[in-house]
Amino acid sequence: MTSFQERIRRERGNMSKSFARLADYLLDSYTEASFMTASELAHVLNLDAATVVRFAQFLGYPGFPQLQQEIRQKVRQEILQRPAEGEAVQTAWGAASAVLRDLIKDLENTRLALDPQALEDLLGAVSAARRVFLIADSAALPAARLLAEGMEEVGISASLVELLPEALARLLHTAAPQDVILAFDVTGAYPLLSRALEEARARDIPAAVIAGAGSYASARQAAWVLAAQPRSPRLPPFVLVSALAAALAQALYWRFGKLTSSDRAEIAQLVRHLQSEL
Repeated sequence: MTSFQERIRRERGNMSKSFARLADYLLDSYTEASFMTASELAHVLNLDAATVVRFAQFLGYPGFPQLQQEIRQKVRQEILQRPAEGEAVQTAWGAASAVLRDLIKDLENTRLALDPQALEDLLGAVSAARRVFLIADSAALPAARLLAEGMEEVGISASLVELLPEALARLLHTAAPQDVILAFDVTGAYPLLSRALEEARARDIPAAVIAGAGSYASARQAAWVLAAQPRSPRLPPFVLVSALAAALAQALYWRFGKLTSSDRAEIAQLVRHLQSEL
């Protein structure tokens, strides 16, 4: 069954401005939206209730109650799995602790929102790819390098491509449908990144994105989306994107296993052999 999030991302490029505002709100704030009527949701976004109803129908639901029911089911599932929160301590330690508690909560929200099928499909695509290319905005470079190292650990080579027009143009010119592009988009503030993914899709080059939020333009251009679920304004989104990169690396370890000591010894021997021929 296609989730409301998948429906929104699939249709986001065909939406009016009013529908787009609704779409982004439901992607990033679906917990809050689950408690609202169509009129209340319309009021928050300065729209009319009829627009909310038409939006639900545009996504393929009979009306807003059916869309709201699906959103509530997702929120209910997350709440049942979420541990109870303690009271904040009104001290310096309490303030620091509150930030860490927010981080735990956002990490848990991100974990619960992680689509198992998207993860499985992405693992399969990466393992079968002829080449894997990584592109990242400046805030995501550490996360991209972390995942590149994780891929190397399981024998998958990944090339990190600079987020520059010339470098991306060369990538798109040489890449093929047998390759995979994996983008890291922390802030959603780099149109060049989403434009590159749009061009990749036009060329039938598979692409995935690890995004700071599911409403980013880059998420609408990718075949697979792993999106953070930030709730606290006190936390920089790169923390959650880095966590998703680490989670993907761990999933690769689990699926394929790290290189064994004999593998490493053979690689080292090949390195010595190649150097001896120089």
